[in-house]
Amino acid sequence: MQKTSLFNIVKPYLAACIALILALTLIADRYFVSGIALHWLAVLELSLISALLLTIIQIARTEKNIKSYSDQLSVSKERLANEIKHRLWAEKTTSESKVKSQFIDENIPVMLAYFNIDLRCRYHNRIFRRWFGLKPDQIDGQFLKEFSSEEFSSGIEDCVEDVLAGKTVHNERILKSTKGFPYIFTEQYIPHLDNKGKTIGFYTLHTPRAQEKNRLSSKNKAANPVKPEPQKQNETSATNLRGVQASKAGVTAARIVQAIEGGEFNLYCQKISPIKSTAISSSYYEILIRMNEEENNLMPPGSFLPFVDQFKMMPQLDRWVVNHIAQWLSVRPRADSIFCLNVARDTLSDHTFPGFIQDQLQKLNVAASNLCFEVEASDAETNPADTLIFTQKIRELGCLVSLCSFSHSPGSLDLLDKMRMDYLKIDGSLICNILRDEDDLEKVTTLNQLAHKAKIKTIAELVETDDIIAKLHEIGVDYAQGFGIAKPHPLKELEL
Repeated sequence: MQKTSLFNIVKPYLAACIALILALTLIADRYFVSGIALHWLAVLELSLISALLLTIIQIARTEKNIKSYSDQLSVSKERLANEIKHRLWAEKTTSESKVKSQFIDENIPVMLAYFNIDLRCRYHNRIFRRWFGLKPDQIDGQFLKEFSSEEFSSGIEDCVEDVLAGKTVHNERILKSTKGFPYIFTEQYIPHLDNKGKTIGFYTLHTPRAQEKNRLSSKNKAANPVKPEPQKQNETSATNLRGVQASKAGVTAARIVQAIEGGEFNLYCQKISPIKSTAISSSYYEILIRMNEEENNLMPPGSFLPFVDQFKMMPQLDRWVVNHIAQWLSVRPRADSIFCLNVARDTLSDHTFPGFIQDQLQKLNVAASNLCFEVEASDAETNPADTLIFTQKIRELGCLVSLCSFSHSPGSLDLLDKMRMDYLKIDGSLICNILRDEDDLEKVTTLNQLAHKAKIKTIAELVETDDIIAKLHEIGVDYAQGFGIAKPHPLKELEL
């Protein structure tokens, strides 16, 4: 470190010291000595004036420097404050991104991954990892072929050229898990573009095809009738096509029967909570079904159901669910909970199903009021006659009826006049948008008013946030269901 010389230390004070000495000398000459010649006095006075001017100049320069340093300090302070603010914002953003990433990783029911142009995996969610039965470090940065099967990688490689050209590719195929069980997947390959529009990677989304796709197809057929013979021919062709597809996947009716009779399913429940704080003795839960393979691999539910529906075995599976819920309630005679069981489209046409329910209730001594049967609005619209017969018989037994996925369509609104029900579940696609879409908010409000006018309680589906719950409370909806209320959990863990 360089030392400061004595002159540099004294220099700022030199002019002031000289001025002080000259001033003392002139004062002494006037009052004490009086021996200095007049021309020397003039020299001393001029020197004093010069020293004073020099001191004033130094003071002005010092003040200027102080002001400059003060301004620099203010700028530095503001820059530091902005840096701290941006750092806190970055930390908050990172934290929120981590939470969102965790939410995607844990809750989004799709296999999601990101690959660069060399087909190295740079991101993967938990469901993607579980499909291959691998740990994160066994996939991070690895080539697709290094961790995936030939069947899985070939489907992606066939689409790489189009995806890297900037096209979004859609596909549908059957994939087998590591245990050899087939799942129907809808695939999407989405390019990732940089600021210059150049493709630098792509996302892969593998979504299990839900049963609603078949329901939508049936609904479209009902809405667009055609001549009997061609329709029969088309349906036969479609059935044969699905049969070939299922046969290739190794799925047979016997295999489905084996899964049902072998109890290869687990029951989950999701709580339905009242929005208003009222004293209600009963608890409400919707029963969900998952296959053991789906649970063990953390695959989302619904992957196996299309096969069950395809082979017209949903009534048999619904019987399995009713039997297990009745047995669960039989060993808990004091349970006052209401369990909502989904009824498949084919089950509505099974006129022996209500009799089966009655036999189970009587044999196991279970109260009918513990069971509420949920009917999809689309199924009720497609097959109103069987739906009305089914709901009437169910209510005669003392069970409850809920109409779910209810929208604002004319067909759905007609059901309010034709069908007797205890609960009306408002479709989640409307609920999700009530905070940002005035039309959906108005639809939900209208549906809630119509249901209450008919003395029907309302349930909001897919409730995710506290803000939506607050808005539903303002509208007057009775109950809410969704991840914002409670996540599904195994029925065996339910304590009443």
